[in-house]
Amino acid sequence: MTTMNPADTSTWLPLDGLAPGFDANRAPRTSALAGRQIDLTAPNGTRIAHTFAEDEVTWTYSPGEGDPTAPASDTDAYEAFEVDDELFYVQFHHRYLPNEAVSLVIDLRAGRVLSIISEILPTLEPGSTRVVHHFGTATIDGTEASGAEPHPTTALIGRRVEWVYSPEHAYEHVYLSERWYSWQCLAGPERGLADTDENSVWEVRPGIYVFAWREKVIPCASVTIADHRDVNRIRSHGVLFGLDETGEVPTHFTFGAWGTLLSVTRHTPALEPADWGSAPQAKA
Repeated sequence: MTTMNPADTSTWLPLDGLAPGFDANRAPRTSALAGRQIDLTAPNGTRIAHTFAEDEVTWTYSPGEGDPTAPASDTDAYEAFEVDDELFYVQFHHRYLPNEAVSLVIDLRAGRVLSIISEILPTLEPGSTRVVHHFGTATIDGTEASGAEPHPTTALIGRRVEWVYSPEHAYEHVYLSERWYSWQCLAGPERGLADTDENSVWEVRPGIYVFAWREKVIPCASVTIADHRDVNRIRSHGVLFGLDETGEVPTHFTFGAWGTLLSVTRHTPALEPADWGSAPQAKA
């Protein structure tokens, strides 16, 4: 076995090497969606019909105006987690397109859905990561949408959170800006490793956020949803998706974590990293 050297990223643990035991704090799966038909319509008219059974979802994709995706239909195994009252996180890995995984945040109370497609690119493209995310919003057919549509947010910027994934795995996240966050491993096989990677943050309900990150060293990405309303007991549900040690085989597994807010950084207003509409100048 290769000894991991924090300064040599070629020795860093591959995604499938992290998997054993990482899901210890995963929440129980829910079967609350079993027997339901949930059909979604995107703003451009794209429609996706979902029929949920106990552990499989049958879906049909009908592209709308300007949608280059071909019509398709299939049945995939899925996992669902209850985030809040009538709010569900659903995760499945396509059989017909193994380079894609689907995350759905289904808000039955609001009649709204946020979808995130995680896609493994054929090759590493300049200025990109090997796994990318595509975000889209939709409404649930037969319901009257209410409340705010899921939307990007800067609410996490400045927060420092400690995340515990299992008795052996713990990490720290520092949310730097709309694009970047830093992490370090506090416990587990990656202890001593740290990096700064790309992220996206969306609000789905007040205090409940989708946090998605894309790593540049390991060909993987993650989609998580976390309830930050109790900062001493933050609860998250998520998935890791990417390539195994060979760089050829997709690896997909869900997990969960408990988080604690350690601190919040307050920047000088003129230098606030969330303010992308201006170009501040540092003062001597």
